[in-house]
Amino acid sequence: MVTKIHFAEDIIGVQPQLVCATMVCQVENSESNEALWCEIDTFCHDFIAKYTIPEINRREAIAATRLAYKACGKDPNRYRPSAEALCRRLLKGQGLYHVNTLVDIINLLSLETGFSIGGFDRGKINGELVYGIGKQGEPYEGIGRGILNIEGLPVLRDTLGGIGTPTSDEIRTQILPETNQLLININSFSGRTSALDMAVVRGIALLESYGNAKNVLVNYYGSNLL
Repeated sequence: MVTKIHFAEDIIGVQPQLVCATMVCQVENSESNEALWCEIDTFCHDFIAKYTIPEINRREAIAATRLAYKACGKDPNRYRPSAEALCRRLLKGQGLYHVNTLVDIINLLSLETGFSIGGFDRGKINGELVYGIGKQGEPYEGIGRGILNIEGLPVLRDTLGGIGTPTSDEIRTQILPETNQLLININSFSGRTSALDMAVVRGIALLESYGNAKNVLVNYYGSNLL
């Protein structure tokens, strides 16, 4: 069940500090979880009281992701990192959408930490993963976004093609109510920081509390890690 991440030369050249923290586990998904949504509602209320839209991009993890987009060749104002987009949604009064419990956990974790986080049905991933930069014309259907131009975006690929970017995950490996094997990837464009370690700890707690996660395996991958 281990899924390793390798790094292509194109992204090593512009983002050598990129670190991926992964959590792989067995889970039980559900359409919704009332206790989880109590946590989400409390967080959203506090977040709206604390932040304004101009302050979002000064959050450390979001700022680092935006800089990474520019380094890879993408305008972060046109293709916003998912954490930034979620924060903006709250502050615009649009609320956080319900998807399913596992996706809702990932969205809460992303909002709390500012990291853009990929969530995948592990059973749908083919082979080991390679992190690189999107190519011109590379096929990619973002969840809820349709065909997405991933040229210049950081992109995680399996042997069949792209499965995730910090803007949107691909529909082929999306988490559905029947998903029972989960892979979460936290993208840190500032290296392995204490904030990343804390995000992993918080992610495990949320998964165990609301997704009945078992056998959680954590790994860190990066071209500069020993």
